[in-house]
Parts: sequence; structure tokens; C-alpha cells
Amino acid sequence: MFKKILIANRGEIAVRVIRACKEWGISTVAVHSDVDRNSMHVKLADESVCIGSHQPSSSYLNIPALLSAIDLTGAEAVHPGYGFLSENANFARMLEENKIKFIGASSKHIEMMGDKIQAKKIAEENGLPVIEGSEGGVKNVVEAKELSKKIGFPVLIKASGGGGGKGMKIVHNEEDFDLLFATARSEAKKYFGNDEVYIEKFFQNPRHIEVQILAGKNRTIHLHERDCSVQRRHQKLIEETPSPVLNDEIRKDLFEKTVNMVSKIGYEGAGTVEFIYEDGKFYFLEMNTRVQVEHPVSEMVTGIDIIKEQIWIAFTGETALTQSDVNPRGHAIECRINAEDPRNNFQPSPGTIAMCNQPSGFRTRVDGAIFQGYKVTPYYDSLICKLICHGRNRTEAIQRMNRSLDEFVIDGITTTIPLHKKLLNHEKFINSDFNVSWLDNEKIL
Repeated sequence: MFKKILIANRGEIAVRVIRACKEWGISTVAVHSDVDRNSMHVKLADESVCIGSHQPSSSYLNIPALLSAIDLTGAEAVHPGYGFLSENANFARMLEENKIKFIGASSKHIEMMGDKIQAKKIAEENGLPVIEGSEGGVKNVVEAKELSKKIGFPVLIKASGGGGGKGMKIVHNEEDFDLLFATARSEAKKYFGNDEVYIEKFFQNPRHIEVQILAGKNRTIHLHERDCSVQRRHQKLIEETPSPVLNDEIRKDLFEKTVNMVSKIGYEGAGTVEFIYEDGKFYFLEMNTRVQVEHPVSEMVTGIDIIKEQIWIAFTGETALTQSDVNPRGHAIECRINAEDPRNNFQPSPGTIAMCNQPSGFRTRVDGAIFQGYKVTPYYDSLICKLICHGRNRTEAIQRMNRSLDEFVIDGITTTIPLHKKLLNHEKFINSDFNVSWLDNEKIL
């Protein structure tokens, strides 16, 4: 096994990786910016290296500084977590060239699936149903508009190299097309350095379903699905497994086609294949070549440590698990706790945590990196921790989550905990009568 792993990330995911490494006796190296010097991931790691200032471009996105930290500490492998450089093909390629193991997808597969247009073509070629849309990128607004009229409004304009809702615009009619097309291209250029966009049919009331996979040279397996349909502006707030709207027949078809596609492209590592689901049909959306924020719900129902499996696959090239090892039990729900004010258009809420009481108890898990006195800075993503609860069924999981949210006290900053309490007790959530547009169309707080 690896003797030393450097974690090229911060916050709760860095802590999560460090914990998995410690259980295997692997030494860990934390990297941090100047403002993260006293963070939990730094305290828990065996070694730490300051790699720059608070600006992400000067620290967590600073490839030369990370390569220097690897050389300085003698780390054999790098775990990128999610975000930052986790899907950066150049970083993965540099590590490959320097014989440092990247605990993630190969640079080839990151590039392959990172381009949303190419990924869609690959998915279709390998048997996954895809959303009706342009064959590739479109730059001519006249041609794009004509294609959209042929598909039928509403349509979605999406950045080919994007994600997280950036460079994405819904067009409901022909009159608004020119402006929104230009805006989407501008955002794509700003956030991803590439103004290429493509057109897809827009679904009015879809669910967001994703399949967790683990793949090695020997086999590809799935860890069933997650339902991530509680979203605000394409940002996930609550995830759960299993999905309350799928039946066994649809699951079987979904899993078989997903595993087939992942196997055929020769993918290795952990990954997630995402789908739009509406009216009993699913359509390929994208593939994330990394661990997901919501991976704990899959771990809770399967009992499989996805981070450890990532590390094992990176070391051996193979997955030790077979599909028969995956026997999900019960239901799990995750609430993402953000330092934001839901009553004030979700504005970030930086500050010092004056008091922190985290819930515990039967089948209750908190993945986080916060503590009393911890300073939440305005420089990074506002996610501060995740609360995950498991029950014998969905009803019990909701009940346990309600109990846990009541126990969760974070004073000194504003968080999304009150919003989660409202959502968990909302009739639509209880009855699973919602889709990805629910929170954009209905005021909860």
C-alpha cells in the first residue's frame, strides 16, 4: 500500500480522506493556504505544507506549488478530493509524467468526459440514451436558433466545458434566444476559458438521478443510485438513496447500461454517471470523474468505504469488490450545511463559529471540518459540513434527520440548517412530489 498520500484539497473532504488513510496506516500530507493554517485538516494530517495565499489560484489551484509540496514531502500519491484540481487533466498528466499516482481518473478519461459534447457522443455510442440536441458545439446564433425551433422550446444552452450551473441558460421562446445565447457564451468564456456552448431539449419537471461506480482493470461495479433532485439553481441541497421514484425494472436497465458504458471506455477509479429522469425515462447528462460531495449516502446503505476503494484501485489497478458484494440496506439522506443566509438570497455568511454542537447517535454521521472557534472565510465554497442519516426505510431516515437537525447548533454564523428543517417537513418532500425546479419555483423560507 502507499506509504504517504498528499491531499490536494481542504475542508471536509480533506478530513474525510485523511481519516480513510489513517485507518490504513498511511501517512498524510495536508496542504493549506495562509488563512487555513489552523484548519482541522491541517491539525489531523501527519505533515502540512503552506502552498500560498488565500486566493485559490495562489494555493489550491497552484500546480507548481503542489508539485513542490509533493517533492518536499516525498508523497507517493495525491488525492484531489472534489472541486479544485480533481478534474484537471493537466494536473493529472503532470503527476503521471512524474510517476506520482493520481487517486482519480486518468488524464485521458478526465479530458474525455470533461468535454460535455464529447461525453455525450461517447455515451450514445456505448448504449446510453441521450437528450435531443445539437451534434456538437454551436457558435452561430442563427443556426443555433433554427436548431432550437426544430427541437422545440424550451431549450437549454450549456457550456461544453462547464458545470455547476455556470454558462447555462434556459430559453423559453425565440424572442429571448439571442441575448441568452450571448450571455451563456460569455459566462462559459469567463468561468471555463472556452466559449463553446451546445443546445439541448429542456425538461420541465425532471429528477436528477446518478449512479455511483467503481472500476478497475478487472471489472466495473455499481453502488446503486442517488437521487439529487432537491436543488437550487442547479446546486444540490439534499441527496438520498435509493431514489423513491424508481422501480426495479428501471434500475436494472439503468445500472446495466451505465456499467456497460464505463467498462467499454476502460475507465478506472471511482466515478458518477448522472442522468435526467422524467416520465419513466432516463437520459445521460454527464460523468463526473471524481468522488462526489454526496458519496456518504451510498456508503451508509452499502457499508462500502468509497475513499478506501479509490485508494485501493489507484494502488493495484483493480477493484477488490464484485457486484455481489454490494447489498444496500435501508435508506440514507444527506443535508449539505452551508454558511449561507437562505432568507437573504443565500448570501455567504463568513465569520467565527462561537458555539458548535454536532449531532450524534444511532446511524448518524457528520462529515465536516468545523469546531468552536473555527473561522469561516469568504474565500472558498460555503459548504462547511454534511449531515447524513440512515434508517431502515425513508420514513425513519427523515425522522432521524429531523432529530439530528434539531441537535445541530452552529452559532456565530448563519447556516442553511433552518432551511433543511423546513424542507424535511414539507409535504412535497415527504411525499417525494418534487423535481429539480421545485425550490426555484416555490419559496420555502
